[in-house]
Formats: sequence, structure tokens, C-alpha cells
Amino acid sequence: MQVTLLKSKLHRATVTAVSPDYSGSLSIDRTLMKEAGFLQHEKILVGNISNGERFETYCIPAPEGSGEIALNGAAAHKGSVGDLLVILTFINLEPEEASVWEPRVVIVGKDNKSHELAPKGK
Repeated sequence: MQVTLLKSKLHRATVTAVSPDYSGSLSIDRTLMKEAGFLQHEKILVGNISNGERFETYCIPAPEGSGEIALNGAAAHKGSVGDLLVILTFINLEPEEASVWEPRVVIVGKDNKSHELAPKGK
């Protein structure tokens, strides 16, 4: 049996662009993706702090250091520029692994630069 736990999280990322005509996904500054341990095309759960919307999509890298967080395709209808997001990934672990697991948490600050890093997981 495996259990599903939080793998990593970007907390309070600010939407910088909305592109409904794009084919889909959430573009995330490559630097933030690396800090959070997100993989290109990884499934993500997004919570919009500003309006309460929650949706699943996948992440793609935006230019490194750009601060870009862009809602693309259908996701573009779930928020607006300036909205604050929580972006989550999950991992399946055996109970023994889960008992010592620590997720990687990145608190995002001004201009979508990481403000604080929590433990990186095991």
C-alpha cells in the first residue's frame, strides 16, 4: 500500500499573465520550478487564494529569472493577473517512507522570487 503526500509547494506565487488561447498548462519561472523540485509537464494542483478556485493542470518552464506565472488555456479562466496561487505536487510513498517524509516548500515573495525555503524532502 502507498499513501499520497505533499511533494512540494510554491506558496503565494503571483499570476503575471493570462493566455486563454494557449494550448494549456501553467508556465512557471524555471528558477521557481527548480527550487520547488517541479518537473516539466508534472501534474500540479493549483489553489487560487484570491478567488477560491482549485484546478489541476501541468507545469511548463518559463524563462529563468523572469518571475513568470502564467495561466494558459482553460486555466486562464480560473484567475487574473495579480491573483495569488498555491501550486502543489504530490508523491506516492510506502508508509515507512511517509513517516519521515518532509515536503519542499518555497514561500514566494515580491516579483515571484523565492523568499524562504523549507526542508527539501528526503
